[in-house]
Amino acid sequence: MNQDNYIEEALKMPNLLEEFERLYGTRNPTILGLREHIFTGSVSSLAWFMSAQETSFVTSGQRVLANPLKVRMHYGHPDVFDRIWFLTRGGISKASRKINICEDIFAGFNCTLRGGNVTHHEYIQIGKGRDVGLNQISMFEAKIASGSGEQALSRDINRLGSKLDFFRMLSLFHSTVGFYFNNIMVIWTVYALLWGRLYMALSGFEDLGNANNKNFFGPVVNIQFIQLILFTGLPAVVDDSVEHGILSALWDFLVMQLELSSVFYTFSMGTRGHFFGRTVLHGGAKYRGTGRGFVVQHRSFAENYRLYARSHFVKALEIVLVLMVYTIYSPLANGAFLFIDTSITGWFLVASWILSPFIFNPYGLDWLKTVDDFDEFISWIRDRGGPFVKPTQSWETWWYEEQDHLRTSSIWGKFLEVILALRFFFFQYGIVYHLHISSGSTSVLVYLLSWTCIAGFFVTCMVISFAREKYATRNYLRYRQVLLATTVLMALVIGALLQLTNMKLVDLFTALLGFIPTGWGIISIAQVFRSSLQTTRLWDIIVSLARLYDLLFGVIVMAPVAVLAWLPGFQSMQTRILYNEVFVRGIRISQILFGKKVKRNR
Repeated sequence: MNQDNYIEEALKMPNLLEEFERLYGTRNPTILGLREHIFTGSVSSLAWFMSAQETSFVTSGQRVLANPLKVRMHYGHPDVFDRIWFLTRGGISKASRKINICEDIFAGFNCTLRGGNVTHHEYIQIGKGRDVGLNQISMFEAKIASGSGEQALSRDINRLGSKLDFFRMLSLFHSTVGFYFNNIMVIWTVYALLWGRLYMALSGFEDLGNANNKNFFGPVVNIQFIQLILFTGLPAVVDDSVEHGILSALWDFLVMQLELSSVFYTFSMGTRGHFFGRTVLHGGAKYRGTGRGFVVQHRSFAENYRLYARSHFVKALEIVLVLMVYTIYSPLANGAFLFIDTSITGWFLVASWILSPFIFNPYGLDWLKTVDDFDEFISWIRDRGGPFVKPTQSWETWWYEEQDHLRTSSIWGKFLEVILALRFFFFQYGIVYHLHISSGSTSVLVYLLSWTCIAGFFVTCMVISFAREKYATRNYLRYRQVLLATTVLMALVIGALLQLTNMKLVDLFTALLGFIPTGWGIISIAQVFRSSLQTTRLWDIIVSLARLYDLLFGVIVMAPVAVLAWLPGFQSMQTRILYNEVFVRGIRISQILFGKKVKRNR
């Protein structure tokens, strides 16, 4: 395997090979697992979190999986294989590049299905270097989660689940695909809770009770909060207590909480849930190389946005929108304590998913770096792309690459994608009937009127697109006249609507919150039917609208980061808490030498 080694441990290899010569229980081992020593834990807080997480899995976890559960497989950790046994039973590697993304564990599946014996002994330890940067860790988690999604669809899991006894079957589920299924269930529960509360508030169900309507969802939220904060670090505490004692484990757990380990584990939970769910729904898993180097350097905002826009940023902003509208229309939101008790899990998810790529990023809260990153992000958004342009250079190329899983998806995957996007239209439905323009009316015409406004917007965009294509290069004055006429017409229509409906300022703000998700839902559904729409003029409007949305999302995500970077003290506190002292000294020296912004030749 891709492991390090120590010379004093290598001297024990003759003893280890004797394991294959003597009987272990009733059978010789065919895969013999060894202990793993993570030696990269002192680089940064992220490296320490990954070291604690991996150590708990490759020591205590492997012991229990081997004995008494007897469901230990091979996870890319230091294992010794009986080569002759495997060569006579089809070999180790699998042929598929997509299903067998996690190629290591299929060797364990192959061994177990053919009657082999997988065990784990710890009198030898092998060195291992884990990822130390957030982007490296996220790509690794994405690869493993996508591979687990393909495992859930593979024949090997089906055969194991149908042939193992009941208790080994449950143990196998929890130690393989069940772990990622649990992650996605926690996130789905939070989503269902927040959207359910919003629909109850918009439908008036919360007003049916008395004025002292009880917060009967409080216990559910508290349980979710405990799962997100406490249980993510519990395996590391258990392992550390076995290795070094309970007091040392509790102290390390406290220090990890002060270094924002809960924020990191919640962020990782979002990564695992997103890629596992997308792979199960659409397939299309692919290998992601992480490099495994000591990459502790600043990552630009454009790079972070490319990596986390769909998996974290957009979902966090959706939760923010739901919480804001719920605050406006829910009667329970009038009580500060009840509102905090109901929504604290959602706000914690939002903070973790938006701020983690900047908190765990060197120079992530430096003002000059923030300004430079924003300039680079704007240039990336504006780039039109082309057939030979990389996703790192153009937004348009990246946007098309993000839709690759929909091109190979089944008809059921596309159908479910459309069904999930309909939640934004229901959101608009609930908002429209709470605006002043409805006057308490429940007629469906009120909802259809809101769609006429959306249709008018798309017609206007199509007119502008047609005028730009026909007049922009040959008769620019005519194009400016068409643009001015459509702008004036839209302003007159909006003014007339405001005058006739006597809409209040809060209604205008809420209407904006209601129609922004509708546009995102239209974009999501249009991506599913890309093959049919790409040859029409409507597709150009969809691309322009998607570019506008990504620009809006980037500005919103960048806003709290810019505020923290502008305030004094946060950069120094972040660097001192989250990174090694040697790295901290290097940052201080580099700030003195290269403090001024370097102008780029664009």
